[in-house]
Amino acid sequence: MNDTRSRQSPTASSINLRREIVGVDQEMPLLDGRMLPYVNLDNAASTPSFVSVKDKVDEVLNWYASVHRGSGLKSLVSTHLYDRAREVVAGFVNADPQHDCVIFVKNTTEAINKLANRFNFQPDEVVVTTVMEHHSNDLPWRNKAKTVHAEVLPDGSLDVSHVEHLIKQNAGKVRLVAVTGASNVSGYLPPIHDIAEMAHAHAAMIFVDCAQLLPHRQVDMGKPGSARHLDFIAFSGHKVYAPYGGGALIGPKDFFNSSPPDSRGGGTIEVVTLDEVYWAHAPERDEAGSPNVIGAVALATSLQRLTEIGMDALAAHEAELTGYAFRKLANIPGVRVFGSADPARVADRLGVIAFQMDGQPHARLAAILSFEAAIGVRNGCYCAHPYVLRLLGISDQEFITHRERALMHDRSELPGMVRMSFGCYNQRSDIDRLVEMLERIAAGEVIGDYRVEKRSGAYYPAGFDLMALQGVKPPRL
Repeated sequence: MNDTRSRQSPTASSINLRREIVGVDQEMPLLDGRMLPYVNLDNAASTPSFVSVKDKVDEVLNWYASVHRGSGLKSLVSTHLYDRAREVVAGFVNADPQHDCVIFVKNTTEAINKLANRFNFQPDEVVVTTVMEHHSNDLPWRNKAKTVHAEVLPDGSLDVSHVEHLIKQNAGKVRLVAVTGASNVSGYLPPIHDIAEMAHAHAAMIFVDCAQLLPHRQVDMGKPGSARHLDFIAFSGHKVYAPYGGGALIGPKDFFNSSPPDSRGGGTIEVVTLDEVYWAHAPERDEAGSPNVIGAVALATSLQRLTEIGMDALAAHEAELTGYAFRKLANIPGVRVFGSADPARVADRLGVIAFQMDGQPHARLAAILSFEAAIGVRNGCYCAHPYVLRLLGISDQEFITHRERALMHDRSELPGMVRMSFGCYNQRSDIDRLVEMLERIAAGEVIGDYRVEKRSGAYYPAGFDLMALQGVKPPRL
């Protein structure tokens, strides 16, 4: 597979990507009795499926069977598809097939936990990470090694000099630098290849959490041996238009071959006796149990479609939407955007916009957008509590108060933000609907009587019953 950056891609605006999204025109009931097509502005959490991915899954299900051991024709076809998916995923990120292997996992969180388990850290070894990380790129390291956190600057960007300081301060002990490729809160893009140079200069390796980055930018692991090479990366299918339970961890074969797997069982071995175990080579030794063939095929199919569209085109489309959203939000009284909100610098960030509105609890604001405008957003701290608390300027004493209430099962006043995040199929009209509703909220034009559920902190209209919605029939089990 060729590097997508070398291709001449059409602009995203010349492609009707909405037609390629499953459920894009699903109508939702509003409190006033109307029905409106759902506007999904929560793509940083999960994306819907590409139609092409769904169609491929439906096709493959007719051929689905056991993998790597069956002699039947369906098994042979399923094995071929699974192995081919591995090649597609490696090619998409320019992984070296001789040096690196693709390990299929459920999601990025599982990938990071697996990697943390496989490092076999010694007691004095250190992991350098950052305050801006998703919990999934923080907590697994804390569980295995001494973990130190680089700070962020007042604008929410990473203090890269502090990363370098921590690496030098712990020289000889730093085993790994773990950093996000893109923030799921502010859309900030850390200079991952520069950080790789810092890590390699002190004999450390680098892991990049690409869950947010991969759907929006070209990821290039680089040549093994290069100072700017990314040693390990991981990402999830459910954030890249393939929500079928697949993801990938990519890293050096030699690393994974150097020690026993963390999860053991069928598929991980070459030979077993009552006295000895001979492990399979990477990546099979790290894929215990029956593999998720459908998830792997879905992920590969999605990456093939993104390659056809062109990552540069998608980035340009997203930058245009982000600039448009910034200009619109600037005109709404009481709205505060976190992170960079400069329309002239939208190419340097993702289309992830976190904001607050004066006088509106974040959970109530999100509920109003849902029930009165059929808009899906995310609210809260986005599994990045330390970073959000920094951006909000929450003092230590304030945090203690919130923590104690949460531990008593009262989350009704937890701090947080509302986040909109764009996918490849979003358009200006989606932003227009959001802005129109925010203007109505600012003017006090809210029709619902919203009640907070203390245990979850969520708001619902009085009398809300999910399974008794008028005008639609939600799926049931």
